[in-house]
Amino acid sequence: MTATVPHRTTTAYFAQAAISFGLATVSLSLGIAYLPVSSWMRAFLAVGLLFEITSAFTLAKVIRDRQEEGAITSRVDQARLDKLLSEHDPFKVENI
Repeated sequence: MTATVPHRTTTAYFAQAAISFGLATVSLSLGIAYLPVSSWMRAFLAVGLLFEITSAFTLAKVIRDRQEEGAITSRVDQARLDKLLSEHDPFKVENI
């Protein structure tokens, strides 16, 4: 049993997600750059922005890894069940 896993996202959805992420990052960076505050405050906010971006990527990776782990476990369990069902003979009589 070698079934391929179908892709759930389309190219348009991926492009929309990438463009919205880029637009949000650029607009927030420009907002921080043009704030009427001292350079130390801008630097602090910029580091906060970078921390938020890396945290978002890490969270997305952890969620993806958990989903893949669940899919692999499910496929292994399904393979075991298929093997048991294929080996089972309901008409076989023991001890005759």
